[in-house]
Amino acid sequence: MSTSLSYIIWIICYSCLVLTISIALYGIVTRPHLIKKVIAYTIFSDAINLFIVFLGYRRIPNARVAVLPLRPTPEDIVMYEKTAVDPLVQCLVLTAVVIGLAVILFFTFLAIQLYRLYGTLDSREIAKKSRLRW
Repeated sequence: MSTSLSYIIWIICYSCLVLTISIALYGIVTRPHLIKKVIAYTIFSDAINLFIVFLGYRRIPNARVAVLPLRPTPEDIVMYEKTAVDPLVQCLVLTAVVIGLAVILFFTFLAIQLYRLYGTLDSREIAKKSRLRW
């Protein structure tokens, strides 16, 4: 694949991710239904994680996994430095996925409790009903 075509594909991928992130933020901010907010947050979290993985990839041709053999030769180490993908980014994204799952479960549990308490998941209705209770 030529470098200009590869560059165009990377630009398209980054543009699609930025568009997905902005649509998810729009859904989080503007939608009054709490489940729709949770879905938008899930999309936002996954898009950010994918964006971070793309940043860690560094557009290396013939990229390889960041694992050395048991007894690396000097050639292996030189090849590793040139073609290995950054493993720190992958570890951080894995941690972010676990934390994101915990946050999504908390939001879902909170929505269930609000539905039990107020009988609706519309944030405007919950705000009206909570003012009446106080």
